[in-house]
Amino acid sequence: ALAGCTVGPNYRAGVVPTPPAYAEAHAEVTGEVPARWWAGLGDPVLSGLIERGLAQNLDLAAAASRVREARLSVREARAGLFPSVDATAGAQRTKISKNGGFGAIAGSFGGGGGGGGGTPTIGVPGNVIDTWSVGFDASWELDLFGGVRRQLEGARARVESAQWSRAATAVSVAAEIADDYYQLRLLQRRAAIARAELARERRTLGIIRARGNAGLTPNVDVTRQRVQIATAQASLGPIEAEGRALVHALGVLVGGTPGTLLPLFDTQVEAERAGALPPAVLPPGVPVGLPSDLLRRRPDIRRAERELAASTADIGVAVADLYPRFTITTPFQFLSTGLSDLFQGNSVQATVGGSIKFPLLDFGRRRAGVGQRRETAEQAYIAYQQAVLGGLRETEDALARLRIERARRETLARGVRDAQATIDAVGAQYKYGLTDLTIVLEAQLALFQAQDNLAQSEGTISRQTVALYKALGGGWQALGPVGARGQLTYFPGEGDRGSERNPGNR
Repeated sequence: ALAGCTVGPNYRAGVVPTPPAYAEAHAEVTGEVPARWWAGLGDPVLSGLIERGLAQNLDLAAAASRVREARLSVREARAGLFPSVDATAGAQRTKISKNGGFGAIAGSFGGGGGGGGGTPTIGVPGNVIDTWSVGFDASWELDLFGGVRRQLEGARARVESAQWSRAATAVSVAAEIADDYYQLRLLQRRAAIARAELARERRTLGIIRARGNAGLTPNVDVTRQRVQIATAQASLGPIEAEGRALVHALGVLVGGTPGTLLPLFDTQVEAERAGALPPAVLPPGVPVGLPSDLLRRRPDIRRAERELAASTADIGVAVADLYPRFTITTPFQFLSTGLSDLFQGNSVQATVGGSIKFPLLDFGRRRAGVGQRRETAEQAYIAYQQAVLGGLRETEDALARLRIERARRETLARGVRDAQATIDAVGAQYKYGLTDLTIVLEAQLALFQAQDNLAQSEGTISRQTVALYKALGGGWQALGPVGARGQLTYFPGEGDRGSERNPGNR
C-alpha cells in the first residue's frame, strides 16, 4: 500500500539513437574491447606502469573516497524510514520558595515535608526535592507518500554515479600513462636517431679529413662538417629535457614522486644505446565493436545516466513536500524522587501522541521547488544525450586519425628507404671524388629528416591507438573493489533494477 502511494515520476532511461556502425571503421577488427587493453600492446614496461597507476594513483584514491561517501548517504537516507530513538537521563534538585505564589499560601497553613526525614515527597514551601529520570524519546515520521523512498532511490543512483565516475577516472589515468609513455618512447627514439646521425656525420668528417690530407678537399669542407656535427649535437638537448619531464609526469601518475621512475628509464636508455636501434613495434588493430556498445561501456555515459536517475528521484522528494506529514511520538521514562524505587512499575511515565502537518499556504514555494527539480532532471537528460554524442564523436575522430596516420606512415617509410639508398650512393661517390660535399650533406639531412618524420608518425600511431581505446571506454574493468579503504567492487549492469524515466513524462 505504501509503495502505491509513492509520488513523483518513475524513472525510465532516456533513449539516444546510435548508428548501426562507425563511419570511420574501415579496417578495424571486430570484437569486444579487452579489459586490460594495454596487455595486447606487447610492452611489459607499459603494462606494469598502468597496473601500478590503477593501484596507486591519487586521483583514483580520491574517487574511491567519493564512492564511500556516497554509500554513507544511502545509509543516511535509509534511516529516514525508521523511528529515531534518543536515550535520556536526568537529575534535578528543586527548593520551593516560601514567599512566592502557592508557596506563600501553603506556608500559612504550616505545611511541612513528608514527616520523617529523608527526601520530601510533598512539594511545600522550604522543601528540597530530588528528582531522577531515565528513559527515551521515540519519534517516527510515516513515509506515506514516498518522499524518503525517493530520497533513498536518488542516493542509490548517486552511489552508482560515483562508481562510474571512478571508472571514468581509471580510463583517463590508464590512457594518460600510455600516452605519456609513448611520447617518452618517441623522444627516446628521436634521440637515438639523432645520435646515429651524429655518428654518421663524424664518420663523414673522418673521410673529409682524409681527403683533405691527400689534397683532394679544401679545408672549408672540414669546417662545414664541424658545423653540421655541432648542430646535430645541440638538437639532442631539448629532446632529452622534454623526455625527463615526461618521466617526472609518469612518476606522479603512478602515485610516486617525480623522480620515482628515473632509474628505470635511465637503464632503458643505456641498454638501447649499447645496441642497434630496435625497429618500432606498431600496436595491433583495435576491436571497436558497435556504437551501441558505448552506452554500456563508456563510464561517463553510465555516470550521466545514473545522474539522470537521481535527478528524477529528486522530483519525487519535492512532490512529497506537497502532502501532509504524519509523526508519531512516544516519550517513555522512569521518574522518581528516589533512586531506590526509580525502576519500579509505579515510576513509569509514558505518553503516546501523534501529529499531522499539512502545507496550507506558502505562496507557491513548494511547487516552485518541484518545478526546479523537473528542470534539473531535464538538464540531466540533456547531459546524458551530450555524453552519448560526445562519445560517438570522440570514437569517430580517433578512428579517422588512426587510419590516416597509418597511411601516412607507409608513405614516410618509403621515403626513408629512398633516402637511405641515396646517401649510400652519394657517400660512395664522394669517397672517390665523384661528387661534391654539398650533395652529401643534403643527402644526410634528408635521411635524418625522413627517419625523424617516420619515428614521429609511428609514435602518433601508438598515441592514436591509446586515444581510440580511451574513446571506447576500455580499462576500468581492471579496477579492484572499493572496500573500507580500497577500490571499486560493483558496476551496475544491463539487468539492474530501477524504474526509468522518459523525459516527456512530467
